[in-house]
Amino acid sequence: MPYTLIYHELVTKEDLPPIPLNVQRRIARALETRLASAPEQHGQPLSGTLKGYWKLRIGDYRVVFKILGTEVRIFGILHRKRIYEDVLRRIAPHPS
Repeated sequence: MPYTLIYHELVTKEDLPPIPLNVQRRIARALETRLASAPEQHGQPLSGTLKGYWKLRIGDYRVVFKILGTEVRIFGILHRKRIYEDVLRRIAPHPS
């Protein structure tokens, strides 16, 4: 079953521009071949504060995503040192 990939707005604005172009291509291939076809098989479930979310490892980079029906919502594509804290800020409810 094909999945639709939906990106958080900060993924394209902040996450991808500083990543070297060759690594961006590698990430894009992984997303198109792995996440768009079988995210449960290729990703690993996260625990703790990110329970319900998944990660995909691509070299030193991590993709954090959530599977919702036939959609894969991507919340971050960052270096492994900063991905989890940045994603937590993105998914935290904002006070009104």
